[in-house]
Amino acid sequence: MTLLADTGIVFGRYLRATLRSRTSLFFGMLQPLLFLALFGPLLTEVDLGTSGSSWQAFVPGVLVQLALLGGSYVGLGLLMDRNLGVIDRMRVTPVSPMALLLGRTLRDVVQLLAQSVLLVLIGLAFGLRAPLPGVLIGLLFVAVLAAAMSALSYGLAMNIRTAPEFAAVVNTAVMPVMLLSGLLLPMTLAPGWLNGVSRAVPLRYTADAVRQAFLGHYANGTVAAGAAVTLALAAVCLLGGARLFGRARV
Repeated sequence: MTLLADTGIVFGRYLRATLRSRTSLFFGMLQPLLFLALFGPLLTEVDLGTSGSSWQAFVPGVLVQLALLGGSYVGLGLLMDRNLGVIDRMRVTPVSPMALLLGRTLRDVVQLLAQSVLLVLIGLAFGLRAPLPGVLIGLLFVAVLAAAMSALSYGLAMNIRTAPEFAAVVNTAVMPVMLLSGLLLPMTLAPGWLNGVSRAVPLRYTADAVRQAFLGHYANGTVAAGAAVTLALAAVCLLGGARLFGRARV
C-alpha cells in the first residue's frame, strides 16, 4: 500500500508538470504527425503485402514507433533532474525509491496513450478504417511497450553521467530496432536475409500483432505471438530498469 500511495504521489506530480508544459506536449506529437502527413500518402498506391488499405498497415507501425521513441528518450528528463540534485533530494524523503521509477513510468504511459488516441483520430481523417476493439487492443500494446521502454530508459539514465552519452547509447540501440521491426513498412517487403534478421527483433512481433488487430483479426497466431513477445520484453525491461535504477549511485 505504501508503494502504491508513493507511486500515486510521484505520478501526480509529474503529470501536472507535463500538463503545464504545452511545448513538450506539442513537439512530442509532432514527429508521428509528420510521418502521417508526409510519408503516409506515399503508400496509398503501394501494395504492402497486407489486406486492407495502406493506412491499416502504416498507422499501427507509427503507434509502435511512438511508444518506442517516446519511451526510450524519457530518461533525458531524469538525467537533468539527477544532475540538478532533484533525485538526490527525493531519495532522502520517505517516498519509496521504486515509486520514483513507477510514478514517472505511469506518467509516460498516460501521455503516450493520449498521443496515440489523437494519432488514431487523425489517421481516421486520412483514411484509416479499423474496428474499435482492434484499436483498443493496439492501444494496450502501446501501453505495455511504453512502460517497458520508459522503465529501461530511466534505469539507463541513472547510470550515465551526461546527456550526450545517453543520447548516443539510445540512438545506437533504437535506430536498428526501428528499422528491423518493420514499423514504417512491413518486413515482408524486405529481401529474404533482412526479413530473417528482423525475426530476432521483438518489436517486429508487436508491430505485426497491432496491424492484425487493426484489420479485425484478434484470435490468430500473429496476435498471440505478439502479445507473448511484448509481455516478455516488458518483463525484462521493467526488471532491468528497476535493477539499474535501484543500484545507481547519485
